[in-house]
Amino acid sequence: MRSPKDFFKPLAIGAPQPVREIPFRPSRMIHFFDPSNAKMAAKLPDLAKQCDVLLGNLEDAISADKKLDARRGLIRIAKETDFGKCQLWTRINSLDSPWALDDLVELVSEIGDRLDVIMIPKVEGAHDIHYVDRLVAQLEARAGIKRPLLLHALLETAAGVANVEEICAASPRMQGLSLGPADLAASRRMKTTRVGGGHPGYLVRSDPNPADETAPRATAQQDLWHYTMARMVDACCANGILPYYGPFGDIKDTLACEDQFRNAFLMGCVGTWSLHPVQIDIARRVFSPPAAEVLWAKKVIAAMGDGTGAVMIDGKMQDDATYKQCLVMVDLARALAADDPQLTREYEFDKS
Repeated sequence: MRSPKDFFKPLAIGAPQPVREIPFRPSRMIHFFDPSNAKMAAKLPDLAKQCDVLLGNLEDAISADKKLDARRGLIRIAKETDFGKCQLWTRINSLDSPWALDDLVELVSEIGDRLDVIMIPKVEGAHDIHYVDRLVAQLEARAGIKRPLLLHALLETAAGVANVEEICAASPRMQGLSLGPADLAASRRMKTTRVGGGHPGYLVRSDPNPADETAPRATAQQDLWHYTMARMVDACCANGILPYYGPFGDIKDTLACEDQFRNAFLMGCVGTWSLHPVQIDIARRVFSPPAAEVLWAKKVIAAMGDGTGAVMIDGKMQDDATYKQCLVMVDLARALAADDPQLTREYEFDKS
C-alpha cells in the first residue's frame, strides 16, 4: 500500500505534478465522433462551438480494420483543429485488447498537450487505473508534458460496480466515471438488448381490486439503472470526482432520452454522452439548472445570510440543509454561465 504522503508525487521522474483537486469544467455533453470518418472530422470545428466535450472514439464503435485509421485520424485532428473552449477527450481501446498500449503510447507522445481526459473502458478495479497511471506518467515525462492528463473510467462490468469505490480513489488523475449500461447489462446477464433507458417489462403492478378481480391493474415502468447510478454518484462525490450518465441508444426517442438524462441530472450527474447531434441540445438543456430553480435558490441564499438558523420563505421552511442545496444549484449555474451570455441573463447574474 502506498503511503498517503506519496500519493501526490509523480509516478515517473520528470512527469508533471499530479493535481490535488479535479477542476470543474462544463461537460454537460460528451459528444462522440469517429476519427476515421473524414466527413465527421470536417464537422468538428462547428461541433466544437456547440459542445462542452468532443471525444475521439477508438473503441467499440470502431471496427477492427479501422482501429489504426481512427488513432491516426485523432492525432491529425488534434493537431489541426481549433477546439476553442471545447475539451478534447478520447476513449482508448480496452486494456485487454491488442490496441490499448499503442493508443496510450502514440496519443500521449503525439498530442498529450492537446488532450484533456483519457477514458478507459471496462475498468474492473484499481489495478487497471494503477497500470494506466504509471504508464501515462512515464509517457508524459518522455514527451515533456507539463499538464497532467486526467483519467475517466467507464463502469460497464459487474466487477467494476463491485469495486467502484476503489476505482474512484485509485489515482489523483481520476476525473470521473461514466455509466456504460449496454456492456454492464451483458456482464450482469440482464435480459435486455437496449442501450440505456428503461424496459417495458421492468415494472411494478398495483394490487388487484378486491371488489372486482377482473378490473385493470395500473403498472409503472421502473428504472433499471437507479441502483448503479446512485452507487456511482456516491463513490464519485466521496472522492471528489465527477459522475456522468452514458449512452442512450434510441436516437429517435428524444423524449425518453430527455427523461433518462434528467434522472441522471437530478441524482447528481454533471453530464452525459451524446451519440448524435440531436442529443447535444437535449444534454445542454437538461444539465443546465432550470432558471426558475436557480432564481429561487438565489432568493434563499440571500435570505439565509450565513446559512444558519431557519427562515420561512413563501410558506416553505428553509434551514442549513436547504441552504446547502441552494448553494449547489447556484454554484453550478454560475460555472455554466461564466462563458454563456444567455445563461447569465436567464440566471440574472448580470443583475447581481
